[in-house]
Amino acid sequence: MMLDIANVTLGLVILIFAGDALVKGAVNLALRLGLPALVVSLTVVAFGTSAPELLVSVQAILDGVPGLALGNVVGSNTANVLLVLGIPALIARMHTSGHDTRRDYLYMLGASVLFIGLCLTGTLVWWHGLILLAALIAVLAATFLSSRGDEVEVEGAEPGLPGWKLTAFLGLGLIGLPLGANLLVDGATSIARAFGVTETVIGLTLVAIGTSLPELATTVMAAIRRHADVALGNVIGSNLFNLLGIIGVAVFVDPIPVERSFLVLDLWIMLGATLILIPFVFMGRDITRSWGVGLFGLYAAYLVLVLA
Repeated sequence: MMLDIANVTLGLVILIFAGDALVKGAVNLALRLGLPALVVSLTVVAFGTSAPELLVSVQAILDGVPGLALGNVVGSNTANVLLVLGIPALIARMHTSGHDTRRDYLYMLGASVLFIGLCLTGTLVWWHGLILLAALIAVLAATFLSSRGDEVEVEGAEPGLPGWKLTAFLGLGLIGLPLGANLLVDGATSIARAFGVTETVIGLTLVAIGTSLPELATTVMAAIRRHADVALGNVIGSNLFNLLGIIGVAVFVDPIPVERSFLVLDLWIMLGATLILIPFVFMGRDITRSWGVGLFGLYAAYLVLVLA
């Protein structure tokens, strides 16, 4: 048991650092090749920050535990709203009213409804993946066309980064991500079986929180520095890629059966968490400490409900 816990912990640490290294390397490589900053932020950065969830989901399917893969994505989206926005708001008021995320929010809401509709078929297969990936491409194209000419600052860009350092970042990311995913999935699966907990529940809780740690750490630091106004947009973008990109790719590895618990509870909790964002997106509300307490309390209640 101690070895399994150590594998999970080590896997999470490797995923966090490897994901960060891959984003830094990919961003600087793309900019060095002359790609526009907007294109980099919409593709390389978005996919790079979702790499831990993607690798964990693919590894789970390869290991014969598809419930963990689906739980990872659904649980991560719920955690991104309630936990990743809730905890930083406890530290400082998040001035999300100054950041226009209406368009991206509608994309995420549409992606959530589409995802739930496909899950209601009972099993996610390759043609569901085609639909999800086509939706992702359409969103990226629409965002690119509507944002042409806008100045976009890409986090992780370092002009003049030496070639050896760029190569090192890419290498660490490409090697570390599959290694961390393998350790995390193996350890989490063993723990689940030892305690009689399903892989799905482990995916919705332990793995989902673990793969959301990069977003949480980034948002907490932004709150401490009083620069959390863009946190809402980051969460929306992450959730969008989780639904359309990760599952869209994962189902090509093997079909993913949708357990009854997802259809009865978890998918609707995810949708409910998405709808909670409406006051912040459309009504100009900031995420205050009171809201932070509420969001964190809702996530704690969700964990109790899932683990009961």
